[in-house]
Amino acid sequence: MAAQILDGKALAQELRAGFKERAAALTAKGLKPGLVVILVGEDPASQVYVKNKVAACEAVGMYSEKLVYPADVAPAVVLNKIAELNADTKVHGILVQLPLPAHFDEAAVLEAIAAEKDVDGFHAENVGALAQGQPRFIPCTPYGVMKMFAKGGVNLSGKEAVVIGRSNIVGKPMALLLINAGATVTVCNSRTRNLAEHTRRADIIVAAVGKPRFVTADMVKPGAVVIDVGINRLPDGKLCGDVDYESVKEVAAWITPVPGGVGPMTITMLLANTIEAAERKAGI
Repeated sequence: MAAQILDGKALAQELRAGFKERAAALTAKGLKPGLVVILVGEDPASQVYVKNKVAACEAVGMYSEKLVYPADVAPAVVLNKIAELNADTKVHGILVQLPLPAHFDEAAVLEAIAAEKDVDGFHAENVGALAQGQPRFIPCTPYGVMKMFAKGGVNLSGKEAVVIGRSNIVGKPMALLLINAGATVTVCNSRTRNLAEHTRRADIIVAAVGKPRFVTADMVKPGAVVIDVGINRLPDGKLCGDVDYESVKEVAAWITPVPGGVGPMTITMLLANTIEAAERKAGI
């Protein structure tokens, strides 16, 4: 029997309807949730991501602003702007679109954002809070995956979970969230020896390795929950994930499609983090 679909697009729409109400309540108190997105350079993918983030904010009644700098801008200019935004009371969230040009120290830029406005969840204070099981801001993509587990009624406690990918943006925080939920977690990557031995015993697989159709049906235990975080463009222009969807859906119990799975949840949880930041500011 084919796997059930964890529909990120539908869940994102459901959550955003609730965000409208929360944003309206804050606005009525004079605390309209505000997000500023900083884009350096002209990377086409980054431009699309930023456009979508700003549009999503406006659609739920939030204040949003996009600041664009040329690729050769001095890092000090961006750092000074971040300092201004840290002090701006109408701004509750600050996001610097990654990747940055090579002459930037990405870690220094992310650390310059005030921890209470770090709605991407990348500041060391927020990473540490997540590691301690007391998260304040959760990185948006893993946060979205956890919401999908909850929507699907997936019980994580006591389950074997394998995360393929070890990035600071997805792999590592995903592993921490699964650990905090009571799962037994193995973190692998594309160079892990005997990778299939790990994945075949997993009740939960989260693929975030950046390789098209990397996870195949023979790597998946029957009845597993398979989350595909990847998004890859094939030579013919079509999109696919890190999971070979057509074969794996015949083995798994639950699976996320690409597109329409995890992707819509990432921006949705950015909105959630920004609203949560404004609510904390309001004492809610």
